[in-house]
Amino acid sequence: MTFRSFCAPLAALSLAALAAPSLAANDAPPKEKAAPTEYTANSASKTFTGTFGGKSLRYTASVQEQVLKDDKGMPLAAIVTTSYIAEPRDPARPVTFLFNGGPGSASLWLQMGAFGPKRVAIPSDARDDGAPPYPILDNPDALLDVTDLVFIDPVGTGFSHAIGDKDPKDYWGVTQDAKSVAQVIRQWLSENQRWNSPKFLGGESYGTTRSAAVVNQLEGGYNDVALNGVILISTVLDFGAGADTEGNELSYITNLPSMAVTARYHGKAQATSAASFAEEARTFAIGPYAAFLLKGQRASQAEREAVRAELSRFTGLSERYLEQADLRVTPARFYKELLRDRGLTVGRLDSRYTGRDYDNAGETPDNDPSFYGIDGGYTATANAFFRDTIGFKTERDYVTIGGVSDWDWRLNGERDLDAYLTVAPYLGRALRENSGMRLFVAQGWYDFATPFFAAEYSLSRTGIPQDRVHFEYYDAGHMMYVRDEDRHKLSEDIRTFIRSR
Repeated sequence: MTFRSFCAPLAALSLAALAAPSLAANDAPPKEKAAPTEYTANSASKTFTGTFGGKSLRYTASVQEQVLKDDKGMPLAAIVTTSYIAEPRDPARPVTFLFNGGPGSASLWLQMGAFGPKRVAIPSDARDDGAPPYPILDNPDALLDVTDLVFIDPVGTGFSHAIGDKDPKDYWGVTQDAKSVAQVIRQWLSENQRWNSPKFLGGESYGTTRSAAVVNQLEGGYNDVALNGVILISTVLDFGAGADTEGNELSYITNLPSMAVTARYHGKAQATSAASFAEEARTFAIGPYAAFLLKGQRASQAEREAVRAELSRFTGLSERYLEQADLRVTPARFYKELLRDRGLTVGRLDSRYTGRDYDNAGETPDNDPSFYGIDGGYTATANAFFRDTIGFKTERDYVTIGGVSDWDWRLNGERDLDAYLTVAPYLGRALRENSGMRLFVAQGWYDFATPFFAAEYSLSRTGIPQDRVHFEYYDAGHMMYVRDEDRHKLSEDIRTFIRSR
């Protein structure tokens, strides 16, 4: 018995003795709060007008709790959806379900930044968003002219939460999360009579991982919700391809093209365009560099010297530094070293952004300037829009990111596959078994969180029909829509994807 377990009963007895004289004879000790047998879903709606893709229309914005229940009808969790439905309602219109990533991120980024009818105005040129007030603007790039929109905040994000004594951690895992999101989609389709509408699913970052896992839940059995398309924005499907850990040579290969275009952007490398330099870097990374890495310490001195010179040309780092790093530079080191001579670091989510650390001597940056440069504007405007404009009343905090912990990375309850976790086969199977489904993949050149070459790698594996996978590239980073030109391009690219169903 530990000291703590020994003392606990004594403390309990002492407290009981102190409290006893104040209890009336007919008083009973307080009971534990029972789990509710009913739960009243919270919701709010408002109708607006707007012009999207050049088309004027009325739409209803609704923030609503979708209540998940067990097989006995007991409420377990309230998952909040924010839907934008064109009026008059038309079941023949497509509907697109969207979420962000994390895991643990709410959908405000895609909603207030890219596809929702209102957006936050932050600098488009990789500058910090500063302090409030932040303008909330009409968003002509919203997709409402071609599809109704439903944004989903999984448990622990946004206003979504477990009910009663239900442990929210029961929803915090690749498969558990996917099952709950798939259940929300089924409920929404039933409540809104949209089962026969064309359906699209989309996510950003871990939201692409979630997309693949949700596709498996929707189409992996015989009670299918068939999809017309899946939209992957800043894709991460194969976690082994980007694992920056000792002994994994693949991440050096998949990160190199991102280093090259970043070096070019900041004037540390020379090339006519990001696209052309990316292609040069791909060829080198999958060819001479991969061969060198796989040989390990058996590579010849001549190979080492040739690779070192090319690495320096692509990355903008000195051959001396590359040699000290054994020709293997992790992204975190690259963020700090590339612009060390200017006293600056570059961003992880978007390497166009630069920051200034406490000092210039460290090995890695203090923080990511491409995240702290945008988060204030999104958080403020999401709360203002949902609470004040639409009128959703709640005492709960809106959790933008970081609201989950102890994520379960096992797939379908199997052994821990985190060392080589890939959900790409889910998409391959869905494409093979649903001839009408296609993939749209959007990647920013300057994204180190989900590098474009890693996305290309994961989606070019055996079993994934290549004729229904379409890539588009953008001159920004992880959240390419923060750049005005790329938000418009992304919107037009997805419009084309949805219309071509």
